[in-house]
Amino acid sequence: MSGNEDPSDDLKVTPPKTWATGVPAVAHALEYSLGQTSPRRTALTLLNINQAKGIDCPGCAWPEPAPGKRHLNEYCENGAKHINDEATSRRVTPDFFREHSIAELDGKSDYWLNQQGRLTEPMVKRPGGTHYEPIGWDEALDLLAGELKALASPDEALFYVSGRLSNEGAFLLQLFARAYGTNNLPDCSNMCHESSGSAMSETLGTGKGTVSLDDIHNSDLIFVVGQNPGTNHPRMLSALEETKRNGGRIVAVNTLPEAGLNRFKHPQRPRGVVGRGTQIADQFLHIRAGGDLALFQALNLLLLEAEDAAPGTVLDRSFVERNTTGFAEFAEHARQLSWEHVLEATGLSREEIEEVHERVLKSEKIIVCWAMGLTQHKHGVPTIREIVNFLMLRGNIGKPGSGACPVRGHSNVQGDRTMGVWERMPQKFLDALEKEFGFTPPARHGLDAVNGIRAMYEGRAKLFLGVAGNFVRATPDSAVTEEAMRGCRLTAHISTKLNRSHTVCGETALILPTLGRSDRDFQATGEQFITVEDSMSEVHASRGKLPPASPHLLSEVAIIGRLAEKTLGDMPHIPWKEFEADYGTIRDRISRVVPGFEDFNARVAVPGGFRLPNPPNEGVFPTPSGKAVFTRNDFTMPQVPEGHLLLQTLRSHDQWNTIWYAPNDRYRGIHNARRVVMVNPADLDALGVADRSTVDLVSVWRDGKERRAENFTVVAYPASRGSAAAYYPETNVLVPLDSVADISNCPTSKGVVVRLEPAADAA
Repeated sequence: MSGNEDPSDDLKVTPPKTWATGVPAVAHALEYSLGQTSPRRTALTLLNINQAKGIDCPGCAWPEPAPGKRHLNEYCENGAKHINDEATSRRVTPDFFREHSIAELDGKSDYWLNQQGRLTEPMVKRPGGTHYEPIGWDEALDLLAGELKALASPDEALFYVSGRLSNEGAFLLQLFARAYGTNNLPDCSNMCHESSGSAMSETLGTGKGTVSLDDIHNSDLIFVVGQNPGTNHPRMLSALEETKRNGGRIVAVNTLPEAGLNRFKHPQRPRGVVGRGTQIADQFLHIRAGGDLALFQALNLLLLEAEDAAPGTVLDRSFVERNTTGFAEFAEHARQLSWEHVLEATGLSREEIEEVHERVLKSEKIIVCWAMGLTQHKHGVPTIREIVNFLMLRGNIGKPGSGACPVRGHSNVQGDRTMGVWERMPQKFLDALEKEFGFTPPARHGLDAVNGIRAMYEGRAKLFLGVAGNFVRATPDSAVTEEAMRGCRLTAHISTKLNRSHTVCGETALILPTLGRSDRDFQATGEQFITVEDSMSEVHASRGKLPPASPHLLSEVAIIGRLAEKTLGDMPHIPWKEFEADYGTIRDRISRVVPGFEDFNARVAVPGGFRLPNPPNEGVFPTPSGKAVFTRNDFTMPQVPEGHLLLQTLRSHDQWNTIWYAPNDRYRGIHNARRVVMVNPADLDALGVADRSTVDLVSVWRDGKERRAENFTVVAYPASRGSAAAYYPETNVLVPLDSVADISNCPTSKGVVVRLEPAADAA
């Protein structure tokens, strides 16, 4: 498939796969990689990805085994695609922008834009301009700095970060933003795992998971809830395979059957090549969308009743009494649960839930893993709080082989937050910044992603700087987001590749091309490395191995530092040039500001790095009471009017975040098309909609505004009753900006009420 043409829309549907990975995954990874670059560069990236002295995969945040226990090929199909998509030999030069107007580029697909290759030089779209044109680095950064200084208030600027940014770059960006005078630091967590952080901070005093890879391997029972490891973090399947080899059991809870959670064929083991592989899930709960809160409330009720029947044998009374508060109130509330409501919300039978309960009673060490299938619902925060209740009842917090495991979907999204990229960092962090750098950071909370879009839309924010990512396509309510961005005085993106955010321009727009994770980074003191934090709080180094894609590229650290110097001058005195010359000097400052990073440079020099402290694992709960908190969570479930469905947006298998690499979803049996909506056959019969008919998806929201995604092909699929599934970013247009999770403000991309209308041109 050529990078200069879009694949034709020629839908082919085959039965969903019943297993994942194996030899086909290797073949697809190599096919894509070799289509992007040479065999030599492909070998160089793949032999170095996720190795102790190599390149941290720019894809997901799943941790690596300890050095010495890693495979020579310590990557998955999607990781191989992702790194070689970045390492592509294709280049976007100034000639390209002369040949293509911004309007023409805006009409191209996400696939086409990405396939053009690596950006090579800074570009500017000037007021009234129709094309990007070259601009020197000094002029570009002077222009951006000038606009920042001209704003009426620092709060008119937004500084957005995606999870690809390094710890060093993230620390500098938040330092710059706060020295400039704002806490407007939206990040990609706002769109995905914000509900996890909100729930866990309230209940455990930490927004991070409490488990390690060893805990996964040695758990008795693991719940995998609302996530698809086979596509979104395939290396998790090898960890779950180890769980099974050690005698553990796994319960999958999902609205869609997922191939990887059924059976896994490890491509580096004989059983995965010529054998049947490993059955992963011992039980699959085909739950209704949004029914997870009811499920865990039911499990908690059953545990309380089992303790009543056999006092002192079910609950971990010692843990509850020593380490928690609120148990009595929680228990009283839990006993009011109606089984009628549980069965309606979950779509499960009582027998299925009681079977899970029996598994729980037989397990001493339990882990619950989850992802956006939980967090992107209106009641995402109460659902995760109820999971914490479930874990605490039997003492499964702080015990080896047990714990809470939110699985992050992007390489350093957790590290960016640790480094201070959050609009609501605690005062203790701000005080540490003040002590280290001699200025008083603003205390007023800033804007997250949703509120940042609203501020741009209303004209209260006028400048947007994005570091990595594809903000326009990652966010909800696409039409509103695009109008908001186009209303800015200036939009600027620090990027490696072309994407839709570059075509949705403010009055002035800048493209600032940067080094990728796979590029070698030379500065004044020599070759540099960066660091990242994975989903389990392991911090380690990443070293690029390829020559930079262009001699005109700057690192993210250099771009941020030079911009800060041009904007702030000498006030306050922060040695931006020193930071650019030697990233170790940034790590020295981090070690004095961020808890857990003491002696950062020495500890990260050890192969494999180090793990950050996790207070709950030490029996410490940094909540106001000093104890973990049982919560009372009111029963709720999505309310869907008759004749409507609850839509969840999701990735295809050949996709990473907003960018797709091919129009296929191999494991689900969807080929050569993306504008498809998967619906249970019984729901299609009830709605009178024919399989393979063409429909428009129309979302229903209280503002009465029509949001429509046109010309989707209906595919009969074993989705849970009452739900539908379709790919983002094509369906982000349907997610209202105001439809957010309570408390966390996370867009409800897994809970969009839609109706299916015959497409206008179907006739």
